Amino acid sequence: MSLTTQAPVVPPQRESGRLLVDRLPERLRDVVHLPGSAAYEAHVTPWMLAVPMHPAAVVAARTADDVVAAVRLAAELAMTVGVQATGHGAVSSLAGQLLVSTKGLDEVVVHPDGWARVGAGVKWLRVIEAAAPLGLAPLNGSTSDVGVVGYTTGGGVGPMTRTYGLAADRVRAFDVVTGDGVLRRVTPTEHPDLFYALRGGKGTAGIVTAVEFDLVPLSTFYGGAVYFDGADAAAVINRWRRWSQDLPELGTTSFALFRMPAIPDVPPPLAGRLSVAVRLVWTGEPEEGARLLDEMRAAAPVLLDDAGVKPYTAVDSVHADPVDPMPAIDPAQLLTDFPAEAAARLLAVAGPGSASTLPMVEVRQLGGAYAREGRHPAAFDHRAAGYSVLVIGMAGDPDARPRAQALFESLAPWDTGGIWPNFGPAHDAVTARRAYAPATLERLGAVSRRYDPRGVLQAGTAVRAALG
Repeated sequence: MSLTTQAPVVPPQRESGRLLVDRLPERLRDVVHLPGSAAYEAHVTPWMLAVPMHPAAVVAARTADDVVAAVRLAAELAMTVGVQATGHGAVSSLAGQLLVSTKGLDEVVVHPDGWARVGAGVKWLRVIEAAAPLGLAPLNGSTSDVGVVGYTTGGGVGPMTRTYGLAADRVRAFDVVTGDGVLRRVTPTEHPDLFYALRGGKGTAGIVTAVEFDLVPLSTFYGGAVYFDGADAAAVINRWRRWSQDLPELGTTSFALFRMPAIPDVPPPLAGRLSVAVRLVWTGEPEEGARLLDEMRAAAPVLLDDAGVKPYTAVDSVHADPVDPMPAIDPAQLLTDFPAEAAARLLAVAGPGSASTLPMVEVRQLGGAYAREGRHPAAFDHRAAGYSVLVIGMAGDPDARPRAQALFESLAPWDTGGIWPNFGPAHDAVTARRAYAPATLERLGAVSRRYDPRGVLQAGTAVRAALG
């Protein structure tokens, strides 16, 4: 397997941008921004700072009708349209010629009977905080700083996935603007082909303006992270492999090798050294969760123990993902299994004594509810994967990509050949074939041709290219 490469950067098309502004309805003039303005930069700069975005213009949508107007006008001018809210998982070419920014679609409504309606610009933190007083929780990502819509349309594999499955499987409805410039309400019975495509197919099928989804009854959990010295990584990881195989579905776990700098934000026991963290979210009785995690605590001396009974609002502490935008790369891989030989190969490339400079290498255990199909079919093809591997590297580090490539090659015997749409956004034929199985590509292609006959949506071009 080779690392996914960024598609060529599309330079700013200033003439197209000016033509677009000239043709805009009067009411939209103040939400369109061209290169060179501060507002343009604010909307095009993604969380992934290493990814340049250069659309001809940006529409900072305030309503779903703004999105409709932008898509229709782009079609008239033969321009492609991309979409961005937070810019996690950004890819340069997916910006299209006209980028629709959905940051302004900020609706959040949590219903006491267990579901929520959320605008496309909303991050998970707002949903978590709104649901908590009602004893409810969403199936958010490992960081609440990620946008709800982008995460969910890519499937949504989070810190409770073995217990509750994918976020996409909890969706009730979408409001979406398709490539033909029509705002549609999509449910399992209204436009079921779109409902299928939007749960896993990312932006292939349209620009989502709002999503409705079920919450789970959960106010607290037992969990967090237990950190060990990197010198003990082999003992800890091999204990984790055996321990996690017997972990009930009430628990979702991962481990990560960290190389943290000696800066004030890093806890002193972890600063300037290699450490290995074992993470757990246990949704059952706290006493049982503590007993299970004690089995891991006995693997080696503990540097830092952050696990305990926590309110769900503290779920970010489990993965401790960074919140501030970073010039990072984040390639990933899915594995069928993670036997002792795989662990040894991972440690040889990224463990103690390896000379690796990668800030993080993470392995998540899957299975449980993740592996089971949801109530309705979805464009998500990786339920059979047993483990996920994620690498974080700094874009300015010349060793980052070669080291990540070496790691993935070492794990090739267990590589499924696929990748989650959220960890490897489909932006060309190669990445589309990794994200989707042939049958799923055919269904996504049919949806794209039906609802976007002129190929306005930039995200749909990858699927069409993969189908030939």
